Order: sequence, then C-alpha cells, then structure tokens
Amino acid sequence: MTSDPKDPQTRLIAEQLGHTLDLIRAEISSLQVEQAHQAGMSSLRLTALEDKAADFEKRLRELTESATQFKLLVSLAVGGGMLSVIALLRSLVNP
Repeated sequence: MTSDPKDPQTRLIAEQLGHTLDLIRAEISSLQVEQAHQAGMSSLRLTALEDKAADFEKRLRELTESATQFKLLVSLAVGGGMLSVIALLRSLVNP
C-alpha cells in the first residue's frame, strides 16, 4: 500500500473513517439528548414526590389538630355532665 493521498484505497479508508466518526458523534449527541431528557423527567418526578410529601404532612397535621380539638370537646362535655351529676346528687342529699 502506498501513502499517496490520491490513492483510491486511501481515500476510501479515509471516507469510511470519517463516516464512522460522524456516526459516533451522532450517537454521542443522541445519548446526551436522552440523558438531558431523563434528567428533566427525574427532576419533575422528584418535585411531584416532594409536593405529595408536603401535602401528606399538611393533611396529617390538620387531622392531628382536629382529633385534639375533638378530644378536648369530648372531655369538656363529659366533664360538664359529671358536674351535672354531682350537682344533682348534692341536691338530692342536701334538700
């Protein structure tokens, strides 16, 4: 083989190598675009999960507060009922 740049064999190999290099560059570019897309999707999923977690925590706090208020009202109602029973017993015992 000669190293003459005008040799058809040399030009063919050079073109094949150039084409292979172009294909590799296109593949790398495609992979970079896919990676950027996946990173964007992962970011969106993470944001959605964080929002759901915050919403869940907010609902849990609201339910805890509501249960506490309910317990307080029940305690007050039972306490008031006990006072009424005590007052009734006093009135029966001490006419």
